Amino acid sequence: MRRFDIGPLIVAVGSLVLLVSLFMDWYAGETAWGTFEVADVLLAALAVAALLASLGMIAEEIGVLDERRLPAIVLAATVLVVAEILSPPPVVGGADPQEGAWLAFAAALVMLLGTVLSLGRVSFSFAIEGREPRRVAAVDHRPPPTETGQEPVARRGEETSATEALPEAGGKTS
Repeated sequence: MRRFDIGPLIVAVGSLVLLVSLFMDWYAGETAWGTFEVADVLLAALAVAALLASLGMIAEEIGVLDERRLPAIVLAATVLVVAEILSPPPVVGGADPQEGAWLAFAAALVMLLGTVLSLGRVSFSFAIEGREPRRVAAVDHRPPPTETGQEPVARRGEETSATEALPEAGGKTS
């Protein structure tokens, strides 16, 4: 049976969504790259760091970043996203946040949820087994087929389990 911790998987998905949100409109039709000066680079770096830490928790062989840093990384990303939504940069004036900002906020919350589940060691497990096809015995009790694959033919006067006695040449049955 194989066990997977669900928390790191959720953090990895949230990190990827946060990266995607940086390329969407945040304010007044501008992406995060066009709106922010430093926050966009910090968010990208935090998302990549969270992704690397979560991948290290999923597969320890490829671990580049220590998993103990994951809570701090995710918390920093969440605080930065919330700060940018609550206090937009002066370049956009009084524009309202658009879908990129809200997607980043949702991604940060998903990353927080994944981190909490990672700390709690919540996991799911599944088993992959090969199943043999079920064979059902034949309903009637026919004799096994011959070498050619055909059923044996009854001769006159012989009975098989699948046939009755064949009539004699005169047409009468015994």
